[in-house]
Amino acid sequence: MNKDIDLFLNDLASSAPTPGGGGASSLVGAVGVALCSMVANLTSGKKKYAEYQQDIEAVLEQAEGLRLRLLELIDEDARAFEPLAKAYGIPKDNPGRDVMLEDALKGASDAPYDILCTLDACSDLVVELSTKGSRLAISDVGCAAAMISAAAKGAVMNVYINTKLMTDREYADNLNDKAITLVRSITSKCDRVYDIVAESLGGAPM
Repeated sequence: MNKDIDLFLNDLASSAPTPGGGGASSLVGAVGVALCSMVANLTSGKKKYAEYQQDIEAVLEQAEGLRLRLLELIDEDARAFEPLAKAYGIPKDNPGRDVMLEDALKGASDAPYDILCTLDACSDLVVELSTKGSRLAISDVGCAAAMISAAAKGAVMNVYINTKLMTDREYADNLNDKAITLVRSITSKCDRVYDIVAESLGGAPM
C-alpha cells in the first residue's frame, strides 16, 4: 500500500513471486471503484441529480471503504503466499509436508476469495451509478465496470491455482463453487452496464 505505483509495477514485472496475479487484480479493482468515487463526486451537489443525493453520499462512503479494503488485500495476498512458498520448499520425504502444504494452499486462497467478495460489492455501486450518476461521467462508469469485471476474472484464477492442488477435494470444490458464483454475479452486472454505456455513447457492446 505504501509503494509508488511505478515501484509496484517494477516488482510485478520482476521474477519475484509477489506481488502476483492476486495483488494485480486487487489493484485493478481498486482503480475501478476509485472511478466510482469520481463519478459520485461529480454527481454530488448537482441540482439535476438532487433526488439521488442521499444515495450518492452512501455510494461515496461505501466506495471509499471498498477501495481501502482492496488495497489492504494486495498486502494480504502477498503475505499469504509466504507460507505456501516455504511449504513448497520442504523436502518431499518430510512426513509433515503434505499437511503443511494443504494448510498453506487454503491460506493462500483466502485473499483472492476476499477480493471477489469485495468486488461483488463494488459491482453493485457500478449498477447504481449507471442510472444515478452524472451523464457527463457515464464513460467513467463504463470504465469502472470493465475494470471490476476484469479484476474478478483475475482474482478467481488465484483461487483455482490453489484449489487445484488441494487434497481435500470437498473443501476445494466448495470454494470453487462459491468463487465462480461470485465471478458470475460480478461479471453479469458489470458487463451489462458496460454494454449499456457503450451503446449509449454510440459504440458497440462486447
